[in-house]
Amino acid sequence: MNYSVEQTRRFARQYKKLHDNIASDVDAAVEAVAGYPTIGERKKGDLADLFVFKFRSQGQLYLLGYTLDDQVRLIYLEAVGPHENFYRDLKRG
Repeated sequence: MNYSVEQTRRFARQYKKLHDNIASDVDAAVEAVAGYPTIGERKKGDLADLFVFKFRSQGQLYLLGYTLDDQVRLIYLEAVGPHENFYRDLKRG
């Protein structure tokens, strides 16, 4: 059974700025995460509750950051973007 997916405001802003072809790759990544939520790598330290799923689009590495709520089977999409400064921007909040 798939998890439900919710977007945070940060994710929605970042997603809106993406080009259409990159957005379609993000959609495919979200589908993969919804079908198998633990596919991403769990982070440590400050971002311990965050999972990150890595995928390529237009020859560049992109990261999809999300958190899980197993009780209500919900995935919160936290952030999406190229690897450059991804974690720094996430910590900045």
